[in-house]
Amino acid sequence: MKHQGSCHCGKIAFEVEGDISEAYDCNCSMCRRRGGLLWFAPRAALVLKTPESDLSTYTFNKHHIQHHFCATCGISPYGEGDNPKSGPMAAVNVRCLPDVDLSSLKIVPIDGASR
Repeated sequence: MKHQGSCHCGKIAFEVEGDISEAYDCNCSMCRRRGGLLWFAPRAALVLKTPESDLSTYTFNKHHIQHHFCATCGISPYGEGDNPKSGPMAAVNVRCLPDVDLSSLKIVPIDGASR
């Protein structure tokens, strides 16, 4: 299934393909503060519909994930990184996918704070 996503103001828009049945609720210092729910997909499944130059990016800790956000509205719709087992991946904030029924997802807690 294809999902359309964006930040709040729409300056960062994307399409991602895949079946979403669960999302991860991470307690790391970043995710805890922004309140995102993450779903991981191969990076090739995500197509950016707006210019890459509109992305602002933040990295922290081990700098393995590029956390993208909108400098206009502040929303973080997705991040990118490399999974050592599967290659390039996208960490999509499912809260930025309006067609996904969040109440239907299995929410899996992740202890990112201990990493």
